[in-house]
Amino acid sequence: MVLSRFWLVIFISSIFFIVFGLFSSQYYSIDYVLNGKQGEPLLIGEKYLKEVPKFVQDSVQKAEDKTFVINKNEKDADTTYIYNNQTVKIYSGKQKADGLLPMTKSSLFDLILPLIAYLSFFCGIMELLIISGASERLAKRLSPLFAKVFPSIPKNHESISYMTLNFSANFLGLDSAATPFGLKAMQSLQELNPDKDRASDAQIMFMCLHAAGLTLIPTSIIGYRAAEHAANPADVMLPCIITSFIGTIAAFLLVGIKQKINFKSASLLAAIMGVIGAIVGLLFYVNSLDLIGKNYFTSNLSGLLLILIIGGTLIFSFIQEKKFVEQKTTIFDTFVAGANNGLKTGVTIFPYVMGMLVAISLFRNSGLFENIANGISFLFAHLGVAKEITDSLPVAMLRPFSSGGSRGFMIDAMKQFGPDSLTGRLSCIFQCSAETTFYVIAVYFGSINVKNTRYTLGMMLLVDLICVITAIFVASWFF
Repeated sequence: MVLSRFWLVIFISSIFFIVFGLFSSQYYSIDYVLNGKQGEPLLIGEKYLKEVPKFVQDSVQKAEDKTFVINKNEKDADTTYIYNNQTVKIYSGKQKADGLLPMTKSSLFDLILPLIAYLSFFCGIMELLIISGASERLAKRLSPLFAKVFPSIPKNHESISYMTLNFSANFLGLDSAATPFGLKAMQSLQELNPDKDRASDAQIMFMCLHAAGLTLIPTSIIGYRAAEHAANPADVMLPCIITSFIGTIAAFLLVGIKQKINFKSASLLAAIMGVIGAIVGLLFYVNSLDLIGKNYFTSNLSGLLLILIIGGTLIFSFIQEKKFVEQKTTIFDTFVAGANNGLKTGVTIFPYVMGMLVAISLFRNSGLFENIANGISFLFAHLGVAKEITDSLPVAMLRPFSSGGSRGFMIDAMKQFGPDSLTGRLSCIFQCSAETTFYVIAVYFGSINVKNTRYTLGMMLLVDLICVITAIFVASWFF
């Protein structure tokens, strides 16, 4: 219900803002809202040739393509004049996101189809885990710990192994694998849910732990920093880990208090301390390496572990081949059956994803998000917050809505202020240590047709806020 109302609010408020902007002459044309593409110049006016400055008249008439561009500084957008049929169209600025119609198309071809491919492959692998008995063995080993965090899940339930794989994939920065594992976990938890239209406590806890985005190797962030010629592309790795870990602990505590979980369990405390010890030990090892060694280690660890998971599953399935024979199937046929389930899941979640992305597209292209972001930055600046921090806030504010949009802000911040500036580094930490909340909720709950998400959205946004505040303190401390 909360997600539905929020979706309506951003959709309707964006439409009102667009219509108001058109009739108040703030916009010359709103066609870009429907048909424009991200990064394209915006039409801001059209005049007769004699109405533009004389030097522009001469320039567009002499140019072969009838186009004249006035290049401005980095803060101001270029202005482009295009002469055609006695009028000059004037373009300035760039579109923030794809328009409504291109977004519906790109949500299918650029997002859902690749996601379906990932889902099909990894759901096939997960089906092998089930039939071979590997998921059951993993669940048995982790049941004592998960029983403390998810008291409603029966001992040795298969959802434990799926959640473990999801957390592990997120931890290693393997987004393509994390989503299929997470969707399988939600489907498994839904089998235990007595009210199929309402999110269960276990599902909410899983989603909120997922929201903190605990990551050990922020591979993509390191890659973007290297592309922008950062002195040490991996220097944000430790702040990212600290920020996301604090966010994960905060999510566990907040949801745990809401669900009245017993925090005094010795096994739970031992597990948390074990995770902390493992992270600290690995960080000491990484910090002992030189720059080339760090780059080599961070670029290969995640990929190597994914290959080992796939290879280990196939080898274990071969060893347990008799179990497949007992089920009157083969290893390959089992993989195909799992892949087919992944395909069906991808088709199911498409309407949820498309609906959310279109609303976010309108929200950004209307200018409403930009006005809100500028207002918050202005407020923070007058509260004495350093300019380096306020300049990075757009990344934090857009991250819950759009990973691609916040990534664009992050890259722009590194280009404008430098990858080794506090703004550039803080933008990277924001991008790394939070989740695309609205997209994730639409995908995960959409895959199981849960309509009442209860307090999931509010709690996930609160975790995002904690990650933002933590990132600011950690970045200020480190850099």
